Amino acid sequence: MAAAPVLFVDSHTEGEPTRTIVSGGPELEGRNVAEMAECLASRHDWFRTACIHEPRGNDVLVGAMLVPPHDPTCQVGVIFFNDVRVLGMCGHGAIGVVRTLLHLGRLDAALKHEVRLDTPVGAVTASVLPGPDSVPAIEVANVRSYVMRRDVPLSLSCGRRVTGDIAWGGNSFFISKDHGERIDLSNLAALDARCREIRDALGAAGLGAIDGHPVDHVELVGPPADPANHARNYVMCPGGAYDRSPCGTGTSASLACLAARGALAPGATWRQESVIGSVFEARYEPAPGGGVMPFVRGRAWITAEGTLCLEPTDPFRHGIRAAAGAATQATP
Repeated sequence: MAAAPVLFVDSHTEGEPTRTIVSGGPELEGRNVAEMAECLASRHDWFRTACIHEPRGNDVLVGAMLVPPHDPTCQVGVIFFNDVRVLGMCGHGAIGVVRTLLHLGRLDAALKHEVRLDTPVGAVTASVLPGPDSVPAIEVANVRSYVMRRDVPLSLSCGRRVTGDIAWGGNSFFISKDHGERIDLSNLAALDARCREIRDALGAAGLGAIDGHPVDHVELVGPPADPANHARNYVMCPGGAYDRSPCGTGTSASLACLAARGALAPGATWRQESVIGSVFEARYEPAPGGGVMPFVRGRAWITAEGTLCLEPTDPFRHGIRAAAGAATQATP
């Protein structure tokens, strides 16, 4: 277990929670943040499950472990993870991390301030901007996003056929508009079932991974509830939980799809609404080499801070693996 106390700050970004591990945890080896993330995944997965799984966490929670940056242009390194695996990038999590740095007094909220985050998929820049009240807006300049496959047809187990684009926005997404479901909190069971059918169909079609990236996020898109917005989405994350925010990497992937179809001009604002009604404002610029450089803006609020305790006698100190119905017993 961790030799030092594991200190954390919890936040939520437009409804989606982030647990930032400020200090403590295993020592991670690697020449860069990507290799450190691989070390966490292959040698210290007990720490991920201890932070995120019950009894300390839940399947909605996303972790963000602060580590030393290896990119000299970055001020902090961060490794994201959820209830299933270590992630390459997390848009809402990046906003939550910056809000946490502000909360800890490591950034000046009074002025426009930029912070560079070193992530496993590359450096991202976050700008702290004035908000409508005391809570600042945070805009993340995400990694290059692009369409991997366009107009992919799938035959679902229910007999329905859907089409969608597979796109990269820091994670890989299947994004569908003709899914046939109403995107509303009162329809969660049907939305969950449709996403699972799509994910099964992706696997059956040999599209469960592309270019080494698992296509394990499903994004259903529909009309917004608020006419001030452009679309509403429901995003199923790899563990099966739905994203309460409009999903930062999913919004980035959607921008890539819109740009590829000529449906959104560079610099134009896209207001992406989540299934709970929260909103990200987004825009893009053309990326060198193709695709887009997305900019995603949202707000985060601090919800808790404290110390995670991993008592040696606790049989569930490394978390409960819900799928297996047993405690994680890996010994660090």
